[in-house]
Amino acid sequence: MNSATPVNPTRILLADDHALVRRGLRLILDAEPDLTVVAEAANGAEAVDAATPEAVDLAILDIAMPRMTGLQAAREISRRAPGIRLLILSMYDNEQYFFEALKAGASGYVLKSVADRDLLEACRAAMRGEPFLYPGAVTALIRHYLQRDRLGQSMPESILTPREEEIVKLIAEGNSAKQIAETLFISVKTVDRHRANILQKLGMRDRLDLTRYAIRAGLIEP
Repeated sequence: MNSATPVNPTRILLADDHALVRRGLRLILDAEPDLTVVAEAANGAEAVDAATPEAVDLAILDIAMPRMTGLQAAREISRRAPGIRLLILSMYDNEQYFFEALKAGASGYVLKSVADRDLLEACRAAMRGEPFLYPGAVTALIRHYLQRDRLGQSMPESILTPREEEIVKLIAEGNSAKQIAETLFISVKTVDRHRANILQKLGMRDRLDLTRYAIRAGLIEP
């Protein structure tokens, strides 16, 4: 037995709605002796179901997935299984998404364009309990911190519940109240009540306002 081979490789859950992307990332990860993909998911809800601490050490979540985004899934996994480390994958070098990923409990934010270079390092950093930040994110983090410190502000918390965020996402994606009700297994009346509560909380008027909010909050990509 090769002494350099770890006895217990890191068990990884890989979640992305594109099968080709999952296949490519899996090839990169499974080529490493200390990393092994043990589960895959095609959407955020599947990822949450598969992320059990008995089976998974690290979840890699695409930020833009159907049903639940990677950010929503990260929040839910953090709540259910806080011992599982989290990484967010994204096509976008976007400060808002990056900060939302950190708030959701992620150890790092990896750009898909350089995943072949950064993903392995990010996985190992996460398992050491260290954050993984690409250079642009470091600059953003320092600038954001200094600006908030100067203004005497603390980081804001999300004012929407996870279910309300899920409904905002579905509204912003163009679903009708009936479609949302069917997707979430709730009544149309319940959807309408949630929508009214969300608009009141956010001080907004219509679907267009909610769509803009969903993009800013990282619930959907522009």
